[in-house]
Amino acid sequence: MHFGVEVPKDRGGAEFKRWIGGHYEHQWSCNPIWDARFESFPEHPISRGVMPFEIRDEWYFNMRFQDGFDTAEPTQIDGVKFTPVLAAIPSEATRNGPYVYPKGPYPHIQQAVGRKESLLWAVERPDGGKGFGFTGGHFHINWQNDQFRRTILNALCWIAGVTVPDHGIDSDPVSDGEIMENLDPKGKR
Repeated sequence: MHFGVEVPKDRGGAEFKRWIGGHYEHQWSCNPIWDARFESFPEHPISRGVMPFEIRDEWYFNMRFQDGFDTAEPTQIDGVKFTPVLAAIPSEATRNGPYVYPKGPYPHIQQAVGRKESLLWAVERPDGGKGFGFTGGHFHINWQNDQFRRTILNALCWIAGVTVPDHGIDSDPVSDGEIMENLDPKGKR
């Protein structure tokens, strides 16, 4: 999840593509803060019960996926099923940057204006293994969003082999007080 999908392409990139379908690649992928709007979802256990939502996060995109995976549509290659579960279209302004680091913009990101980007995807391997990648999760407060939280709870249950009910995994709302509990103290910037 989030920073956990970034690995050096020559030290983990190939493995991440096999395990979870893709990864964040420095200066290929980008990491702007933007509002992603999720309007439709594929038929998949991770999307069960998830309703359309929009949320601001440091959404990584233009991930380095296994060759042939489509960032907007389910794809199957060599028995590996790839499903983009949360996908959104970054605005032209988002593609133009700035990004968090490096600031960008990158011409290959700008040239893909209008392309839907996969921000949470699932992989099912022929050996029965499962994986998912999620590029959000920078802002802790986003756990207060019921749809954001349900999507990740569904993903965790699915990957653990738990049957996700049709309405998804329910959880209690997270209050303003609860979201601030147990945070590590931060120094001044």
